[in-house]
Amino acid sequence: MVATVLRLRYRILGNTLARSPWQLVGFCFGALWGLSALALVGAGSVALAAVHDLTLTRTIVVVAGSVLLLGWVVGPLVVAGVDTTVDAAKLATFPLTTRQLMAVLTATGLTGIPGIATSLAALLSILMWMPWPPAAIVAVPCVLVAVLTCVVATRLAATLSTGLGAGRRGRELIGTIVLAVVIFAGPILSGAVALVSGGRDLVAQLQQVAGILAWTPLGAAWAVPGDVAAGEWLLALARLLIALATLGALWVAWRAALERSTDAPPRRAARTVRQGALGLFGVMPTGGVGATWARSLRGWLRDPRYVRQLILVPLFPILFAFTGGIDGFLFPASALLVAFVLCIAGYSDISYDGTAFASVLASGVRGRQDRLGRVLGAATVGVPLVIVVAVVTAIVSGRAAQLPGILGASLGLLLAGHAVSSVSSALLVTPVAAPGDSPFKTVPGQTFLSGLMVFVVMGACGLLALPALVLGITAMSTASATLGAVALLVGLVVGIAEIAAGIVVGGRTLDRTGPDLLLRIKAFPTT
Repeated sequence: MVATVLRLRYRILGNTLARSPWQLVGFCFGALWGLSALALVGAGSVALAAVHDLTLTRTIVVVAGSVLLLGWVVGPLVVAGVDTTVDAAKLATFPLTTRQLMAVLTATGLTGIPGIATSLAALLSILMWMPWPPAAIVAVPCVLVAVLTCVVATRLAATLSTGLGAGRRGRELIGTIVLAVVIFAGPILSGAVALVSGGRDLVAQLQQVAGILAWTPLGAAWAVPGDVAAGEWLLALARLLIALATLGALWVAWRAALERSTDAPPRRAARTVRQGALGLFGVMPTGGVGATWARSLRGWLRDPRYVRQLILVPLFPILFAFTGGIDGFLFPASALLVAFVLCIAGYSDISYDGTAFASVLASGVRGRQDRLGRVLGAATVGVPLVIVVAVVTAIVSGRAAQLPGILGASLGLLLAGHAVSSVSSALLVTPVAAPGDSPFKTVPGQTFLSGLMVFVVMGACGLLALPALVLGITAMSTASATLGAVALLVGLVVGIAEIAAGIVVGGRTLDRTGPDLLLRIKAFPTT
């Protein structure tokens, strides 16, 4: 069964690469990355074996192994998304037991490019222990346990984040929690390192961190050979038990998640709406602009793909407080990052509509009305949020005098983003995740080129906001109240003028490209 699924997987991969040149390019880059990583690991292992320093070898192996496990859990979720070519959802209709399903998914994880590269790199790391033969022998089963732990951990994280079989709200909550953990993992780890290291040099810091990680599920398996080399057999046994218990616990948790997801399909709860209740549509002005405004604002307040951003962006000031403190430059400037995240959100407006965009075309709403309504919906949420973050961080950091400059740069960037999105979303549509999907899930149909277009939109936003950004950042750096007031004025005036131009150009473009956009949306592959 495992061999059959693997053959099907590689056949699908071959057909996909033959059909999509850009995915072939991405695959080649991935293969080159794997080969380069293997070369570095092999060279480093030989170099460490030649140095013959047990303390240094133990430190590097434990820290690198812990980072590897974290990378397996976080990396596929953030960088490339969870691979859904072979997953539990696609195999649920086949007569497979849970144990067979887990074996298949584990085998597919081991035989992908990351799995192959990790397995070979782990085996190459055994070369580090060659000066200590007993440690080299013990390292073989230990690295196998470590690699299996990586695969099982990432499969468990994928099952929990995608929420297979769970309700939509549960999937949204899990995805948001995982995303928040990913954002805060770095600052938390750096704070922990700073806490335990005190004022020691880097080597001493790494030794201290490795000593802690060796007793955790992250580094226990990698610490066993070092204990054997040092003759500390009891420590080696204790850490081996930790590693095996970790693998067993992950396996049991993964099995429980799969059984629950496949045995308890989601139930759609019936929802009743009071007769005559129009919600925002009964509050906003009538006409094309008002209806689009209400529809856009409802999406920002209820669609999890928008709401997730509104939940996470206020956490950025906390992130910067962790990394640089409230006295640094980044904390009071965190409103800039909030504005940057919100300014490019409209890039996917029509893509988020999906096939429901047909109702927009059928309603007879003109392009300018649609563009203005979407800008008003995004600005109704984004502008107050940016202002609140800017005011709070400026007051907390004791830089209230710099508030006009912060607001000028932030609002200038936000308004410029709305102007760019008014045009870009009338030209481009890309496959996007469904409302209840994990924020890390790989969406079928996404290509290397569509990913590059996001950076083009970012560049256009930065270019249009450049006058406000230059004046605002200069005002913040020089603590000039006059320059800050100028930056605020420029940001508002130039931003509003750019939005007006974007609405005109984007409206005309949408009138021309609307039907073609709908055809492209309907042609997107679905899961």
